[in-house]
Amino acid sequence: MEDISSYVQKHKERFIEELKDLLKIPSVSADPVFSQDVLNAAEAVKESLLKAGCAHAEICDTPGYPIVYGEKIIDPTLPTVLVYGHYDVQPPDPMDLWESGPFDPVIKQTPIHPEGAIFARGACDDKGQMFMHVKALEYMVQSGTLPCNVKFMIEGEEEVGSESLGWFIERNQEKLKNDVILISDTGMISNTQPSITTGLRGLSYMEVKVVGPNRDLHSGLYGGAVANPINILTKMIASLHDENQHITIPGFYDKVIEISPEERSEMAKAPFSLEQYKNALDIDDVYGEKGYTTNERNSIRPTLDVNGIWGGYTGEGAKTVIPSAAYAKISMRLVPDQNWKEISQLFKDHFESLAPKGVKVEVTPHHGGQAYVTPIDSIGYQAASRAYSDTFGVTPIPQRSGGSIPIVSLFESVLKSKTILMGFGLNSDAIHSPNEHFGIFNYLKGIETIPLFYKYFTELKQSPQ
Repeated sequence: MEDISSYVQKHKERFIEELKDLLKIPSVSADPVFSQDVLNAAEAVKESLLKAGCAHAEICDTPGYPIVYGEKIIDPTLPTVLVYGHYDVQPPDPMDLWESGPFDPVIKQTPIHPEGAIFARGACDDKGQMFMHVKALEYMVQSGTLPCNVKFMIEGEEEVGSESLGWFIERNQEKLKNDVILISDTGMISNTQPSITTGLRGLSYMEVKVVGPNRDLHSGLYGGAVANPINILTKMIASLHDENQHITIPGFYDKVIEISPEERSEMAKAPFSLEQYKNALDIDDVYGEKGYTTNERNSIRPTLDVNGIWGGYTGEGAKTVIPSAAYAKISMRLVPDQNWKEISQLFKDHFESLAPKGVKVEVTPHHGGQAYVTPIDSIGYQAASRAYSDTFGVTPIPQRSGGSIPIVSLFESVLKSKTILMGFGLNSDAIHSPNEHFGIFNYLKGIETIPLFYKYFTELKQSPQ
């Protein structure tokens, strides 16, 4: 029987080329222009699951983009692992900052990835990481080492809020019944120090609009006489933080759980170089809430950020106008016990109260989700820890992530299952940014590690407790 390392090396080039083919499909769920491409990506995922060894795979319709479901049931009495991932990707904009085409995957060396990395939109988030699970299944089926049942649920709306996923889960609870949910849509500390994500922040995503005069006005004739929506909007946004970068929305922190000094001390043991962090981002200094470290600010503390702002004239040359309206998109990352719907309402009430006379304000909630924490004493975490230890030769560190996967809390509430987050990406992989990439080392190491999770999870699940 061929071991996983040998199998990966033998099929390395094919694994890379198959991922490249998937990355060539511009499955941007946020833009209707790409709707057929999103559907094409779903079909490609279905075919890859069947080719890898799923006994059954299908494209399941939803009110939005479809969910690809696949399964390999070898014995109903054995444990079942449900793999979740997504085949949709973020928009590639701004296009002029890409060094190569976002949907023309190429392999290039980087200081962090000397063996090469695949550059393309979706390479790390999440096509590359999702596809590791498909190739891991292929190995287990081909080698006859699949120790338990496996199901796949791959969606096409993760980047726009996963609205149809809840609809699908509610209607397919028996079909999706499992013992643990496995996701690779997160990262790890480095290629020499793996980590397992034990916490995710929640999310509340809002859009705001400030409306002034009924049309764009000449800034000479009307400047200083009527409210300028852009000026007003920027002042309103600036007031959402105080001088210590503390969020000023009344009630925002009421349910925030303060992490104990002991847990903060444990978190501080994770390898981290502030200088390398600043150098990687080409910044002179970090910035954030007073009293917390960089790693604490982006994991255990809630935040509020403007994701986009526009209005007036932004084309070439000059056009002297006072705009009729100004807009912004604002996201809040939340921590355990903060309810995203409550926070959305607090934001709406507060933001509307900030508007002076002379303008009208519209606040539109988009999507959100709850924060999530998984215990490190669970069977799933122990299995993941052993798997990483085997392939990396180092015990992984538990680490909370600053990112959000809103559906993880939904999985627990509806499917009653814990989720294990086995990420293989790095912070430097530029997800959601131009030149997104995923290291060849990380891709192949993920394929090697995942079958060991199945092995250890099945053993621990079946051993006397």
